[in-house]
Amino acid sequence: MGVITISRGSYSRGKAVAEKAAKHLGYDVVSRDLLLSASERFHVPEIRLIRAIHDAPGILSRLSHSKQSYLAFIQAALTERVSKDNVVYHGLAGHLLLWQIPGVLKVRITADLETRVANEVQREGISAREAREIILEDDHQRRKWTQSLHGLDPWDSSLYDLVIRVDRLSVDDAVDFICKAAMREGFQTTDKMRQKMEDLALACRIKTDLVEDFPAVKVSSEYGNVIIYAKDKGHAGTTLHARLDAVQQKIGGIYNMEVHSPGSAPPDAV
Repeated sequence: MGVITISRGSYSRGKAVAEKAAKHLGYDVVSRDLLLSASERFHVPEIRLIRAIHDAPGILSRLSHSKQSYLAFIQAALTERVSKDNVVYHGLAGHLLLWQIPGVLKVRITADLETRVANEVQREGISAREAREIILEDDHQRRKWTQSLHGLDPWDSSLYDLVIRVDRLSVDDAVDFICKAAMREGFQTTDKMRQKMEDLALACRIKTDLVEDFPAVKVSSEYGNVIIYAKDKGHAGTTLHARLDAVQQKIGGIYNMEVHSPGSAPPDAV
């Protein structure tokens, strides 16, 4: 049992790898349906959630809701799903959205540009020049998004446990490597990992109830003991302490809740 994230460049066959690996392991595969779930749950048009994980911040800033809210919704949906275990998530930034959880197998699927161009030409019936322009722009947006929000380069191999080039290896080869790694002890779900997943899911769920009025809010949870890191007043003078009473009644699993100053938030707070 475990959790796998597969990060991929566009048109690098990462989707095929994720689906085959999930089928082989008997895991669920999650990607676009996660956005649909978040869209319905938080009443946000799906297109805006798609932009939130693909478009660079300059574009996001022109949307009516803050990018912090959209990303909080997506992370809440993802952490809730992985807390149930046995999942392969393929999509942008899964390895970053779940970095607090130990034992997640983080995979990067890559291919050289010409292989990706050829795949896109065959799939869409467009010219090689058009395919190359589409891929380079998509790469640029993904890279800019990750660097601006997390200060990290998605092409940095140190962020992953496995980096697999599918232009040198087949999809089946990649699946074989991933499945063998997933069976290793270090990537099996332990009680500690399961508790961390539950804590992270709870913190993310609480954040979704606060982030629109308190955009800079950070939340941490340990065994249901929750700490909120935010200023007392948010948008339109909304008082944080007044909101927390409603949050505690609405969301189960909270044993204690405290408010600390924003500057004291630990690195693993969401």
